[in-house]
Amino acid sequence: MESMGKKKPRPRRSFTPEFKAEIVELCRRGDRTVGQMAKDFDLTETAVRLWVSQAEVDAGEKDGLTSSEREELAVLRRENRRLREDVDILKRATAFFAKETR
Repeated sequence: MESMGKKKPRPRRSFTPEFKAEIVELCRRGDRTVGQMAKDFDLTETAVRLWVSQAEVDAGEKDGLTSSEREELAVLRRENRRLREDVDILKRATAFFAKETR
């Protein structure tokens, strides 16, 4: 009874930048709505709207982080996380060896 009305989540899919650009271009032409595009290509409407919005940012038509800036930010966050872990390990090692030498 609990599962009535609940949909099984769709598995996460990835799309090439070329495919995304093609969908964005079709949406920009205005022949069909974003909802129609999503339905025709078996995509979620949210994903298509995000692609269109990101394309507008990349083209300078809208404020926000460009795709390259987002990528750089992700790289920097990963590096920052790794460096924090390194510092934590070094702090623990320093504390360990400080106890050992006493």
